[in-house]
Amino acid sequence: MNEKLIDQFMSKEGVRDVIRIFTEENIEICFVGGCIRDVLAGIQSHDIDFAINCVPEETIRVLSNNNIKFDDYGKKYGSILAIINNNKFEITSLREDVNQKGRDTDVKFTNDWHKDALRRDFTMNAMYLFPSGALHDYFDGQSDVANQQIRFIGDIEQRIQEDYLRILRFYRFLGCFKDRKILDDYERILCRNIPNIDNHISNEVMRSEILKMLKNIYAINSLSDFHDPTLKNDLIKRINDWWIRDDYHLGIQKCMNEVDKYFSD
Repeated sequence: MNEKLIDQFMSKEGVRDVIRIFTEENIEICFVGGCIRDVLAGIQSHDIDFAINCVPEETIRVLSNNNIKFDDYGKKYGSILAIINNNKFEITSLREDVNQKGRDTDVKFTNDWHKDALRRDFTMNAMYLFPSGALHDYFDGQSDVANQQIRFIGDIEQRIQEDYLRILRFYRFLGCFKDRKILDDYERILCRNIPNIDNHISNEVMRSEILKMLKNIYAINSLSDFHDPTLKNDLIKRINDWWIRDDYHLGIQKCMNEVDKYFSD
């Protein structure tokens, strides 16, 4: 199975080049996160991201020496965007997030793959597939994908309060699954924390997340109530109320109108 995943990723133009140039420098690099999750869930993966065991300055050096274009907009967080014939690959250094406050965090680079995994939000986003075929799955994300459920890494309440965007991401990823399953107590904790989104996440970011939900193969599972699929869930209803309050026309007219189509008679 792992070899098939690697072959699939390698078929995208530029992927072999990225792996080759860092391997030649004896720098560990692997596929990470969403591309693995999507394929395991039976979804076509468009974006391929890499985790790398070096600091971002080293990533830049290797790309530059091989005449590969890059964008270092995310250098603070260890992320460098490699660009090969219009294909973009995010290459992110192993790191720990410390003193996290909302969307901001202090970053400490590391060479420990497990520490990098601990900073990630969900088990299914913390899988690392190496070119050799080895898969590091520290929190059994494969089982969660197979069971069509999303599980936070660590204490759900703590992880949400570190970054309230994780609530929107939770609902978004529910749309990856045909028969979503909600873990015990998750609904209560999510609903208790949803009101805090309004104080920490902008309308523009909320809109961006809902647009991503609408692109999901099972979009209704991101939008509907956990118990009654004919009703909108608490997150969508709250955001709609906030946008009406803020007179946020772009969100209401260009986003919520699309959501409404899933609940029309």
